[in-house]
Amino acid sequence: MSLSMSPDAAETLALKALAWLVANDDLLPVFLGATGASEGDVREQAGDPAFLGSVLDFLMMDDAWVIAFCDANTIPYEHPMFARAALPGGQQVNWT
Repeated sequence: MSLSMSPDAAETLALKALAWLVANDDLLPVFLGATGASEGDVREQAGDPAFLGSVLDFLMMDDAWVIAFCDANTIPYEHPMFARAALPGGQQVNWT
């Protein structure tokens, strides 16, 4: 199993996560409140890799959200983490 994901595959997964969030009437307001984004911002920024990274950051705040998203899309649970690492700002910092 690869521990990395291409930027294109990461964006595709993040778009699926965004669609899942938008369809979730309970979680969308939490996302909008946490990010300060409006529904218009979500539509306008859906193609921005940095915004998509913030979607995955939000999703990964709660294991239950990750599980629900992955189960709904038949995606392995670790894939959101791999996708986040492939998007802007997702690189792991290695302290030496």
